Amino acid sequence: MRARDLLTDFPTVTLDTPVREAARLMAEQDLAGLIVLDADGRPSSILPGTQVLRLAVPGYCQDDPALARVVDEAHADRFLEEVGDRTVREALPPEPRELPVTDPGATMLEIAALMARTRSPLVAVVEDGRLVGVVTLRVLMDRVTST
Repeated sequence: MRARDLLTDFPTVTLDTPVREAARLMAEQDLAGLIVLDADGRPSSILPGTQVLRLAVPGYCQDDPALARVVDEAHADRFLEEVGDRTVREALPPEPRELPVTDPGATMLEIAALMARTRSPLVAVVEDGRLVGVVTLRVLMDRVTST
């Protein structure tokens, strides 16, 4: 089975998409992350939900988890508001990682190896410089375990 057989339509965002919008999209569609497209519509990065959390959760709570416990529940439940008008660009790690991109002819093992190496639950499938779909960890694991 090849990447073209595992393709899923998947929402994308741009570097200028507000983080709140990206978080809402992830929540509404139960997604672990999103594909980030550059100005030309090509995949430029993966935005994992954990990076949104990293931007939203106060640094002192990340550095010392015990401090998160002292924040009252009413404020703790609204931590995502801290992102304000920040964009996806600001949520991405400063050092880019290997971009999990493959072609439609990649095998399931190639896709699995790419996911494992990049620690990404998503692989963008690109043909002739444009995104044709995404292979998700869920779809890959469903196919691997059903054979």
